[in-house]
Amino acid sequence: MSVAIRDFPWYSFNLSLAQPTYSIIIPAYNESRRIGSTLERVVEYLRQQKWSAEILVVDDGSRDVTPEIIGRFAAENPEIKLIQNPGNRGKGFSVRNGMLNAQGKFLLFTDADLSSPIAEAQKLFAALEGGADVAIGSRWLDTSLQFQRQPLLRRIYSRAFNLFLKGVMGLNFRDTQCGFKAFTRAAAEAIFPLQKVHRWAFDVELIFLARRQGLKVAEIPVRWGHDDRSKMHPLRDGIRMGMEVLKVRWWSWTGRYRANASVSPRRRGDAEEIRKK
Repeated sequence: MSVAIRDFPWYSFNLSLAQPTYSIIIPAYNESRRIGSTLERVVEYLRQQKWSAEILVVDDGSRDVTPEIIGRFAAENPEIKLIQNPGNRGKGFSVRNGMLNAQGKFLLFTDADLSSPIAEAQKLFAALEGGADVAIGSRWLDTSLQFQRQPLLRRIYSRAFNLFLKGVMGLNFRDTQCGFKAFTRAAAEAIFPLQKVHRWAFDVELIFLARRQGLKVAEIPVRWGHDDRSKMHPLRDGIRMGMEVLKVRWWSWTGRYRANASVSPRRRGDAEEIRKK
């Protein structure tokens, strides 16, 4: 099943009558070698947990057979939906596109390589159910959970970038870049229509927007393993990320971000539940 793109900052989240509890968003670009096994593991886990869930796989203009593989899985598994971007737009764009099409009460995005096993989603969802608006997976709060460490150079770049974020953005988190983050529906409604960064630094922008709107962000240690097939070049893309971070700070200073509601997302969600009764 393929879903049309909705890339509009004014797009409102419309719920279907059969709203799933969980939405799992997986951005994918040229992932033909591993997307099949990833979908098998995710589907198997969701069914074991007996969760009411949907899986939205967002193809970012892949040049290989990634969309065909996703399409075959979607035809055999009704919980899977294929969303296709208009060309290669970046991981941040893909995550945003998936979030804007998602129907769940709790929404999570994960990397296509499942560097954090899908079973770790329970930790993030538990944090949301416990009162957090956003739960971000962390590789660095408990390094004993890393079952495959990054190469030394990548670790050095990662720590340097983290110090840069603390100085420029005031984000006092140990890990902003782990590709494993979850949102309540109300938080997603508040954050993703405002997102502007489409590539590597989008994680930073999401956390910055959450904090800017007074949302509670919980950093949760998760199991994680480095994949040598990572498409990110630590130096080249690190410089680009730094430039994008500076843009986010500039956009904030110049009023480019406009909140789409005057009440907190958690309270707005509560009000919506009251009206439905």
